[in-house]
Amino acid sequence: MPRRPKRRLPRRARATSIHVTATRRWQCSKSGCGCSKGPRPAAPPRAAWRRCSPHSSADCAPASESCRAGPCSARARLTHRAGGLFIVDNVFATPLLQKPLALGADAVVYSATKHIDGQGRCLGGAILASEKFIKDDLGLFYRHTGPSLSPFNAWLLLKGLETLELRVDRQCRTAMAVARYLETHAKIRRVLYPGLPSHPQSELARRQMTQGGGLVSFDVASDKEGCFRFLDALRLVDISNNLGDSKSLATHPATTTHSRLKPEARAELGIGDTLVRFSAGLEAEADLLDDIERALRQV
Repeated sequence: MPRRPKRRLPRRARATSIHVTATRRWQCSKSGCGCSKGPRPAAPPRAAWRRCSPHSSADCAPASESCRAGPCSARARLTHRAGGLFIVDNVFATPLLQKPLALGADAVVYSATKHIDGQGRCLGGAILASEKFIKDDLGLFYRHTGPSLSPFNAWLLLKGLETLELRVDRQCRTAMAVARYLETHAKIRRVLYPGLPSHPQSELARRQMTQGGGLVSFDVASDKEGCFRFLDALRLVDISNNLGDSKSLATHPATTTHSRLKPEARAELGIGDTLVRFSAGLEAEADLLDDIERALRQV
């Protein structure tokens, strides 16, 4: 007996159904629209956004390779005043160092590939939000796209959670030691770490976070070629775009994570050709400092 073909929605209808899930809060109640959500609220004055956004690229958690942070509670209030949803990517701060939901966020997203796994074994992600948000705002998207972890990856991430606190605490202490060392080094032009008093938003980081995190960014006092010589000379620290791993990692953001941006956009983010992002691992602090010092001799 021939199988009866499944009924499929037209491509346009399928795409529209997914799009509505993400935008329905912004639909209007004008005649003919068919929506009952009401008109879009007026956005707060531009000056109000500037007051709570010391840097245009800032986020609540330390964001981008420049480790900038923004006032989470103030941004949540402004977003809600405009009728929007406030969503925070908290991967740099981890679930342990900052609690965006308690600071007014509607949802928090994580790349579980980073600290939650912590050993470079699998890919995954997580969304934390209210049951209503998961059901009403994400349910239809899940139904149409079907994203899910494999059982093995899910098991690896659960095992990673068992040691997350131990690893993050060690990584934060190592990152602070590396940041303090680099801050006094003659071949380093600038060090960016939220736990340092010299960081432009250190006070904000202390209010929102329990520690400074495991990432340190710094500018080598040289040119692009000198920065590459430093990276090539590292032996204990691996070169990788990942972060939050048990191994210490370093990357050159201008040619990797942010290579698609124009130079002007990278400059606005504080990402130049001599910037290095360092992710602290679990190695002994003394061994890491020796490796960095040896590599800096090539600059």
